Amino acid sequence: MEYKLIDGKATAAQIKQELAEEVAKIKAEGGKIPHLAAILVGHDGGSETYVANKVRTCEEIGFKSSLIRFEADVTEEELLRKVDELNNDPDVDGFIVQLPLPKHISEQKIIEAIDYRKDVDGFHPINVGRMSIGLPCFVSATPAGILELIRRYGIETQGKHCVVLGRSNIVGKPMASLMLQKAYPGDCTVTVCHSRSKNLVEMCRQADIIIVALGVPEFLKGDMVKEGAVVIDVGTTRVPDATRKSGFRLCGDVKFDEVAPKCSYISPVPGGVGPMTIISLMRNTLLAGQKAIYAD
Repeated sequence: MEYKLIDGKATAAQIKQELAEEVAKIKAEGGKIPHLAAILVGHDGGSETYVANKVRTCEEIGFKSSLIRFEADVTEEELLRKVDELNNDPDVDGFIVQLPLPKHISEQKIIEAIDYRKDVDGFHPINVGRMSIGLPCFVSATPAGILELIRRYGIETQGKHCVVLGRSNIVGKPMASLMLQKAYPGDCTVTVCHSRSKNLVEMCRQADIIIVALGVPEFLKGDMVKEGAVVIDVGTTRVPDATRKSGFRLCGDVKFDEVAPKCSYISPVPGGVGPMTIISLMRNTLLAGQKAIYAD
């Protein structure tokens, strides 16, 4: 079967252009430029890269951005004070606290302290709750990016069996909830499988759409997928690779060479879901700046 590659990089570039045009319009009309702030704790390599990408993308689109750094030994109290300060700063439209946080800080406590109207990561229980009942909200960036790819590629979802592999609060659960909604993309019959699922392989073989977010390199093999399936790979694991200058390569949750020939559509790693995640955060920031979801 001839598969179509879901090109997240090209799609993200196109959306970035659309957002930049939108910001240029706001500037021309003398409106307020959207402002995204990011809090980065410690010096985790992955987090550093993500935050640097977010700041750079802000600049490319024309947003205002602020990066607030803390050392890894920052107290929970200090961090909460900063969150409160950003909540009350009228110039900041949206902000994120880059996860993971050091062990001595409760991530949940920090997330819940963020004003849900500025929670452009979509992690606050109010945004999660509104999403699950289909109300306007900030949808977390990775699921929002996946929906946008499905929409832009015109992939049929109505009445399809969608299997979500993984039940994380960041991808698996919201993805399942969104694919259930009475909307497009959505209207699927959804099965969520995870590390305790007994009949995972059978479930995958029945699926029209498989969204893999387990964080297990090359977990989904060719014999787990039926002909014509749509496969979206959310996994990104750094695997050591001596042939690369960086010393590693990014590996998805799908054994691409085996699975791709059976698919109608498949997203690669890298260049699939990854670029869409940052662009979805940018879209949320624009919506926050426009007060499009939560009016003052």
